[in-house]
Amino acid sequence: MTITVYLVDDHRILRDGLRMLLELQGDIRVIGEAEDGRKALDGILSARPDVVLMDITMPELNGIDAAQGILLKLPRTKIIILSVHSDREHVYRAFQAGAVGYLLKESAGDEVAKAVRAVSQNRQYVSEKLSDSLPPNYDRLPKETSPIERLSAREREVLQLTVEGATSAAIAEKLSLSPKTVDTYRSRLMEKLGVQNLPELVRFAIKHGLTPPE
Repeated sequence: MTITVYLVDDHRILRDGLRMLLELQGDIRVIGEAEDGRKALDGILSARPDVVLMDITMPELNGIDAAQGILLKLPRTKIIILSVHSDREHVYRAFQAGAVGYLLKESAGDEVAKAVRAVSQNRQYVSEKLSDSLPPNYDRLPKETSPIERLSAREREVLQLTVEGATSAAIAEKLSLSPKTVDTYRSRLMEKLGVQNLPELVRFAIKHGLTPPE
């Protein structure tokens, strides 16, 4: 039986490399790709792949929030987070969002096919370099592991788009809100995070993987 895969990463060269690696396997077929989480939502809902390989830190919508949106509509889809982040916070957040795999980019070449097969068989997969450093039940720890969890999904969307330079009007149009509502979300999220200004908000978003540093 062929396992269908959808690739989501903002670097074209990585998507191309993963596609080549996976399509060398006789039992895996790549059926689509996207460069950010927002485009991935539409593409994945249309393609309905068995497995999604998705980066965390991407423009427009990060991989963890995109994973939650995908699984609301396609709960049987298996999501593997593909990331440079090896710290516990990112691993916890990924599994809390519903991912069943976490793969470090540095080891993706060796492990990607193994990870895809594992999650397609309803087994969790964590990069071998991470598995020994994680405590038992790492996927079921309380959500307050990260300050990001203080925010609602909509507040996280507004945060990410704000630090990427979008105006209130542009955010409102993208999220089908009013500019005044966007301003309210922004004020609320900054208060929750104890952040006083935009530079602090940018630093926070980069630190927690909500937006690329460049």
